[in-house]
Amino acid sequence: MNKTELLKKLLPGFLPLFVFIAADEIWGTKIGLIVAVVFGIAQLIFTFIREKRFDKFVIFDTGLIVIMGVISIVLENDIFFKLKPVLIGLILVVILGISAFTPNNFMLNMSKRYMKGVEINDAQIKQLTTSIKAMFFIFLAHTLLVFYSAFYMSKEAWVFISGGLFYILFGSYFAFEFIRNKLKAKNLNKEEWLPLVDDKGKVIGKAPRSICHSGQKLLHPVIHLHIINKSRQLYLQKRPAHKQVQPNKWDTAVGGHVSINETIEDCMKREALEEIGIKDFNAKLIVQYKWESDIEKELVITFIAQYNEEIIPNTEEVDEGKFWSIKQIQENLGKNVFTPNFEIEFDLLRKRKII
Repeated sequence: MNKTELLKKLLPGFLPLFVFIAADEIWGTKIGLIVAVVFGIAQLIFTFIREKRFDKFVIFDTGLIVIMGVISIVLENDIFFKLKPVLIGLILVVILGISAFTPNNFMLNMSKRYMKGVEINDAQIKQLTTSIKAMFFIFLAHTLLVFYSAFYMSKEAWVFISGGLFYILFGSYFAFEFIRNKLKAKNLNKEEWLPLVDDKGKVIGKAPRSICHSGQKLLHPVIHLHIINKSRQLYLQKRPAHKQVQPNKWDTAVGGHVSINETIEDCMKREALEEIGIKDFNAKLIVQYKWESDIEKELVITFIAQYNEEIIPNTEEVDEGKFWSIKQIQENLGKNVFTPNFEIEFDLLRKRKII
């Protein structure tokens, strides 16, 4: 779920305020007050029928409108009338500011009420917080402009700034987010997409490779294939310098991501052919486990196969490859020669007496 969709989900809590602002501008304070209160009550009834509860935020929002409207009508003071959008804006700024810059994310808590059954991960929370910060500065700038126009500008200028400009700023932000998300989605469609899986390996979705490696920790499957020869030596590949993860380190003979609609076995055979040029071998499943780094979370499916023919690695995929004796590997453990993932698997192979 992107930022635009998250914000759309949050709008119901603010609707009475927006209705009041619009109705007040079109029909005046008295009619605007009636319209906004009726809308707020209708929203409360609808929420109660659907969810068997009264939304406290909508109650607060509607109550605030009643107080502001009554004071405005009783005082009939022009400057108070002009400052009414400022007071409403300040309330929104405070709510957004608390949510964006303190641990008490009011907007996030409200989003969870309006998006029951929708899981929000850490990356989406970060995106939502970024949007809240942007909206905070937009509302703050607009509120300050309204305040300035109430005292130092013409009534016509105040009318535009307090009304039309609000919708222009708010609409422009949503239009910007909509276009940006569309362009982002277009670029993502050009990428390699990976399956997303649960802890048991069942496919539950899909995501672009860059998203899987962006720190969102979306679990996706990879295969590892260990190659051992008749001398009980392990073949290792050296990762290229351009690799995003663990460049220039020695790693499992074969490793790669499972693609969309690809079986684990097909992926293993494809990667073995692409990386080290072998295709006639019989592999045995060793273990399946989760591996997490700073940028990703993988479900690793590990195989082992015996292979005694000459191996010629594909230099477009790996820097080089060679067989290592068990003693050579043990002498270099913990010296930043191997990838951490390989060292974990090597220990696993030793404990299971596979090598």
